Amino acid sequence: MEQNFFVHESSYVDEGCTIGAGTKIWHFSHIMGGCTIGEKCNIGQNVVISPGVVLGSGVKIQNNVSVYTGVVCEDGVFLGPSCVFTNVINPRAFIERKSEYRKTTIRQGASIGANATIVCGHDIGRYAFVGAGAVVTKNVPDYAMVYGSPARIRGYVCQCGEKLHFADGKAVCGACAKQYEMNENSEVKETV
Repeated sequence: MEQNFFVHESSYVDEGCTIGAGTKIWHFSHIMGGCTIGEKCNIGQNVVISPGVVLGSGVKIQNNVSVYTGVVCEDGVFLGPSCVFTNVINPRAFIERKSEYRKTTIRQGASIGANATIVCGHDIGRYAFVGAGAVVTKNVPDYAMVYGSPARIRGYVCQCGEKLHFADGKAVCGACAKQYEMNENSEVKETV
């Protein structure tokens, strides 16, 4: 069967994983069996994708990222260099806790900045933006921009990544002209 994705000769791809067409896997990476990678993903240098991980289409993973069992990245997710995932809340070297893995979902179009840490069991909303070095200890809403340790909401961003400025619960992106509304619970959605 013809391979319709690229794997650099220094990388390992274990049997039993699914990799979509047009995906590129670069130097010194390890793709473990039982994971699913969508089409047209770009997996950088020194990346580990653990068993059971699901990556949607168009996911971009920069260098030195380990995506552990329990993580799901939907379509169009960006994982910045050396960002960190966890999958057990209270790890000990001498206690096996594989049955306690907590799921973390990175929703469509979200971006995680360099060196950010995502504590397991928390979801990152659609098109959210996690700043470099942030430590995420709770769920991040759709379109939210968070940074700091612990990460807190510092504003909201458009699908294109530009910061939104709300007035009377409405915002228009200055870069792409998409329109948004914020309700009384500070939930943001794109308007048609």
